[in-house]
This record gives sequence, C-alpha cells and structure tokens, in this order.
Amino acid sequence: MSEPDFRVIGSGAAGAVVAKQLAEAGFSVVIFEQGPHLTEKDFTHDELQFVHRFYLTNNHTRQPNTYRRNTAETAKVQPAVGYGMQVGGGTVHFTGNYWRFTENDFREKSRWGAVAGSSLEDWPITYAELEPYYALAERELGISGLAGSNPFEAPRSGPYPLPPMPVKSSGVLFERGAKKLGLHPFPAPVAILSKPYKGRQACTHCGLCERFGCEVRAKSSTLAAMIPAALKTGRCQLRTRCYVRKIETNKAGRATGVIYFDSRGKEHRQRAKAVVVCANGAETPRLLLLSKSAQFPDGLANSSGQVGRNLMVDNGSAAMGLFPEQLNEFKGIQVTRALWDYYDSDPNKRGFWGGGGLDARFDFYPISFALEGLPKDVPRYGNAFRSFLANAFTRSMMVLSHSTALPYEKHGFDLDPTVKDAWGLPALRMTYDSPPDDLATMRWLLDRQVEILEAAGATKVWRFPVDPVAFTVHIMGTARMGNDKRRSVVNRDNQTHDVPNLFLVDGSSLVTSGRQQPTATIQALAFRAAEKMAAHAKTGNLGR
Repeated sequence: MSEPDFRVIGSGAAGAVVAKQLAEAGFSVVIFEQGPHLTEKDFTHDELQFVHRFYLTNNHTRQPNTYRRNTAETAKVQPAVGYGMQVGGGTVHFTGNYWRFTENDFREKSRWGAVAGSSLEDWPITYAELEPYYALAERELGISGLAGSNPFEAPRSGPYPLPPMPVKSSGVLFERGAKKLGLHPFPAPVAILSKPYKGRQACTHCGLCERFGCEVRAKSSTLAAMIPAALKTGRCQLRTRCYVRKIETNKAGRATGVIYFDSRGKEHRQRAKAVVVCANGAETPRLLLLSKSAQFPDGLANSSGQVGRNLMVDNGSAAMGLFPEQLNEFKGIQVTRALWDYYDSDPNKRGFWGGGGLDARFDFYPISFALEGLPKDVPRYGNAFRSFLANAFTRSMMVLSHSTALPYEKHGFDLDPTVKDAWGLPALRMTYDSPPDDLATMRWLLDRQVEILEAAGATKVWRFPVDPVAFTVHIMGTARMGNDKRRSVVNRDNQTHDVPNLFLVDGSSLVTSGRQQPTATIQALAFRAAEKMAAHAKTGNLGR
C-alpha cells in the first residue's frame, strides 16, 4: 500500500475508530502505532509489572517530559503526562467509565459567562449534533448501563446496548450514604461487557481491571472492539513500533505523508492522500510543533498560535472510608455506582466555577494500598502497620471525584529547548499551574465525598490532599475545535483550518473538559469525524 487514502497516527480511543470506519467505507488505511500489538496472553495479573512499572504506558526514560508551573521557571525533567502505548492506547487499561457530556458542557460560557483570565469558549457543535454518534459508539463498542437512571443525563435516542454491571459492595454503601443525603446515585455506564456481545465474552470479575489489560476481551477497548474489525476489511494495515516524527507538506500547503522511525530506528518516508493524527492531547500538539517548515514556521496547522495551548488536565479528589464489614473490593470491576448531583457548575451559588461527578471504587491493589492508600496516622512499618493492612484492605472503599478543568492559554505543551528523547527529538515540556477555581472545586467536592462515606456508616474516613496538578492522564484542549480559525486549530469536522487533508481526532480537540471522563466524547467525535472525512474524500475536498 504505497499511498493509502488515509494514514492514521495512533490506535487508541480515536485512531482505531477512525481507521475502522474509513476502512469499512471503502478507503485504504494505514495505522501507525508507536507501541506493540499485545494480545490476551500478554495480560497477566502482575501488579508490580502493570501498576508500578507502567507496562502499558509511555516510557519516561525513552520519552522524557519536563514540567514547570510558569514560563519564568526552568522546567524540570519529570513525568508530566501518562498515556497508553500499545495498540488500543489507554482504552486497554482504563477504568471503563463511559460518561457522555451533558448539553451544558457544550455551552458553559454562554450558560455561566466568561471566567477572568480563562480562555473558556463554547463548542462549535451541540450535544444534539453529537448525540447520534454517542449512541453509535455505545453500540459499536459495547457499553453497559441503564438509560434513564441518571436524572441529570442529557436526552438519549435509545438505551445502552447492555444492562449495567452487577453492583459491588462499594456501590451498595455509596447508594446508602448518598440516598440518606437526598442524592441520586445510579448504575455507572462502563465500557465493559455485562453480557456476551458481538463475539466477545462477558466480564469474569477477575478484579484486576484498571491499569491492566483484559484477558478475556470483556473490556471494550479499541484493541478488542475496533482493530479486529478494521483489519478484517482487508483495507487496513497496522504498523506497530513506528514512531512518527514529522508530517510533511507540499508547496500547496497539503499534507503529503509522514516521516517515521521503525522498530530498529531506521527512518522512512511514506506518502498519503490524507493524514489523521490521533496521538493524544500531548503527543498530537508535539508532532505538529515538530512538523514546522518554512511554510509553517510555528508548527504545522498553527497559524492561530493555539497548538499546545488551553491544556485541561485530570482533576479530582479522593476520600477513603473503613467499614466494619468485609467489602472485598479487590473483586470485580472498579466502578458500579456514580452520581451527578454536583455536576453543574453553579458559580453564583458556590462562589467558584466548576462542578464534578462522583463514583464509588477501591482504587488500589495490595502493594499500592500499602504504599499509597493509608491514612496519615497509621505507621508505615511494624505491628500496627501490618494489623491495619490486614484489617483495612478488605474493608475499605473510596469515593472519587472527577471535576472541571478550566482552559487557559498559558497552560499547555511546547518543545523543551534542551531535553531530547531517545530519537534525538525535543522532549515535551508542560507548563501548568492549577487555577484557583479548579482547586476550590476539588476541595468542595472532597467535603461532599466525606459526607457520603460518613452517611454510609464508615467507622474511619481519611482524605488525600488536594494539590496542584503536575501530572495528567486525561489530556484535553491542546488543539481545540472552533469556527474562528484565529482562535482554534480544527473546525467542527476535526479538520485543521490550515491544512485541508490533515485531521486531528483525540482529546486535543475538546473545548471543555466535561467532568474528567472524556473517552465517550472522544469516540463519538471520532465516529463523526470519520463520516465527515469520508464525505470530504468522496467529493475531492482532500485533494492536493
């Protein structure tokens, strides 16, 4: 396939969807993935390997990040972003929460007004325009949930394709506490099969789900649900361990192909009629900045100067509760109950801008609980340490919040001028300092989380500190969508304003953060964007 119709960079939440849809529409597609193509036999229950040695995520030794709070500081080498690095990307190891955005998420500026200093904008599309693609994503991937159980959800065109997952102990206690407080918990929608679906078996409740790959293909990752269908068409090639370093363009300002390193470090040039970048909200802007040329001196598709700006990160707070009964939360999936009573922002009532959703879970495994999950008053060694671990590991649960992140132009990514990766390319530099409203939202929600645990009957409750964010796994907003090409990078079809045959489809195009569960929206956008790409291609609008 010397010159395919589309070259797709990245095979995660968006890339695999785009590739599958385009291939099924009759186009030739080549996917570049910098990680390996793992299979079920590669997914073991080794906590040390998968949780603490980051087997499924980016390698910060070969691809270092640097971080600084503002431009006056010298950035330090430290992990700043985490993302999946194998076929399927982060969907291989994610928790599986599958929350749609609400109608208000697409028009928060209009609803609540501008926020001083923030670059907050409304989306150029509405929830109603995206709703059919949310529904399509849920059907194609296999999402378990109960439509109508969340009184705060946006209108739906149909039910979830699968019933909700069985409730866990944490869900039962969460419901108990939340209902005592007059709140509205509901079965969490998750990208995990509660029943067999499209040739894949249902979840076996092995207990090692978040941060692990699924050994039975019950997690609705793109590895399990999209890639096999794309390859089955015969029109899609998957090239793994390929590290794209530049997108090339011609004198007409059209993308002509990519330059990449193969697994042996050998450089190749490959032509394409169109390029789709789905590399995540950090690596997509980095690739655009690396692709600068005489025609695009500030980076490819960056005439607006917005590439890498407006970063929105993974905000949230956590509280733990210890209960007298055995909960055995190490079994099953992470989340079976959530609530959205605090989802809307309501700055006039709260005094700050932001809201969030809550879920019930136990976010630890044995080693991580011993190292990271204990309250401050418990010793870290000796008999008291062992006694608490023996008692608490099976009797504890967490209430976790997922909260707003406001966009600011000053927050984002650029290329570090001194630090290089293993291929000699400039490292990704993150500039970010948590805004006061984001921190206030997390602290306010943390009080609500404690209230629920206490109402549920916890005998001991402890909080984890709310600190400024210096590391994120949900990476959003860095090449955002908009109608005004002076203030955005892609249009409403995820097509770059500057280069007609270059598309960006991942968290980078998000205009607002929702409540930190972006996967459903990223994938709905991917289904929509693939449809638009196919239409453009058929009418010749991608020509050079």
